[in-house]
Amino acid sequence: AANWAAKAGWRLRARGMRHGWSPLTLTATSTASDTILADTTQHLHRVELVQYAGLPAVRAETGVLMEDLLAFLEDAGYGFTATTAVGAVSLGGVLAIDGHGSAVPAQGESPLPQQTYGSLSNRILALTAVVWDGARDEYVLRSFDRRDADIGPLLTHLGRCFITEATLAVEPNQNLRCVSYVDITAAELFAAPGSGGRDIASLLDAAGRIESIWYPYTERPWLKVWSVCPEKPLLSRAVSQPYNYPFSDNLPDVLTNLIQALVAGQPELAPQLGAATYAVSSTGLAATASFDLWGPSKNTLQFIKPTTLRVHPCSYVVLTRRDRVQQVLHEYTQAFLQRLEAYRAQDRYPVNMPIEYRVTGIDRASDIGLPGAQPVTLSALHPHAAHADWDTVIWLTLLVIPGTPDAFPFFRETEQWLLAHFDPAFAVVRPEWSKGWAYRDDAAWSDADIIGEVVPALHRQGRDDGGWDAARVAYARLDPAGIFSNDFLGRLFR
Repeated sequence: AANWAAKAGWRLRARGMRHGWSPLTLTATSTASDTILADTTQHLHRVELVQYAGLPAVRAETGVLMEDLLAFLEDAGYGFTATTAVGAVSLGGVLAIDGHGSAVPAQGESPLPQQTYGSLSNRILALTAVVWDGARDEYVLRSFDRRDADIGPLLTHLGRCFITEATLAVEPNQNLRCVSYVDITAAELFAAPGSGGRDIASLLDAAGRIESIWYPYTERPWLKVWSVCPEKPLLSRAVSQPYNYPFSDNLPDVLTNLIQALVAGQPELAPQLGAATYAVSSTGLAATASFDLWGPSKNTLQFIKPTTLRVHPCSYVVLTRRDRVQQVLHEYTQAFLQRLEAYRAQDRYPVNMPIEYRVTGIDRASDIGLPGAQPVTLSALHPHAAHADWDTVIWLTLLVIPGTPDAFPFFRETEQWLLAHFDPAFAVVRPEWSKGWAYRDDAAWSDADIIGEVVPALHRQGRDDGGWDAARVAYARLDPAGIFSNDFLGRLFR
């Protein structure tokens, strides 16, 4: 297919489960007369345990779903520190955009062999890709070792190449306890550093794994806190399968009616929707005995089904030092609330779905135990060469129902605030590849300056490996016909 596309002037795009938002696969200009979609989930789903360079690993084709991969690993006693909350996504799609979960080491937690708190892309020990072979004058399958100089841009590639299989480092599976809280106010969680109480920093120290889901115009987020817990606590409910929050996957009428009215032209219902969603979550946790869950890692880490309401996300990451997490969240939250209230004073309601916060480690190539491993070139979790102590990434996501009036202007203001606010000596920001960024007042992924100048500059900051420009050169060499590209990627890697 690749060689046919190169000769015919077509493009060949990998298609997984179509969960991403950003136009990395198709754009508005892609047509059925110039683009082939190769559905990896139909054929590329073999999985096997292997030893790679003496390390325990799993070799998986890129069409396998994460929920199936993790179930396979669980049966063999292995797992990942963190993973995507969505299970029905393909491994290839996850690796293309440095898919991640939410985890940093708790105080006193000793890392397991090959344990990384960064993205799943950083677990790659080897991969196979379709690349150009100049000597044969055709596209061929080529295997890459994590120590190969060429592999860095392929580990997170944004769809700019076609990976058929990957070998990932695995670790002994762990039992996790997931406790949900709905009684801590946002004012307490995101307070200024040193305020005391149950803030994010103290919870990270205690458990290392958190996710905050904060419904707009409400006072208390739904907070999940995971902790490593070998034995089942007396009051926890043991779970043997993922997706243990059915109330978030199948919305009751009270929510669907509000959403329908909002979409039909009543954006002012956003506060009412936020309050109702919080109420459904709180009562749903109680009704399903889901406040305190325990079991093998995947069963609490994966909790989003494809039936969950589809939303538009604006998402950036902040790379900084662990002891600055509380400060970053406090400043971001205060700025968000100020903008939200300014809009509300004008009877405008640009946000109607949750604000989500996660915290992860960075992508250190040395974590996986393979000497000489190359860095993940385009990872949003890439270390900063000038700040070796910057070990933490904060994921900031705003969600709205598609078509919400004023959402794009609000997202543009949020994006511009993030790009301008943090001193480069304190933190750096980068977009989350699969979600919304590069906003104009009328669309995402549309600001030409952010796409062509700002984002490349962000990925050149604090780099000593050639970074962004090395990736551009590598893609041109490995795919000179540009069959694994599209108009958007052409502007990004111009």
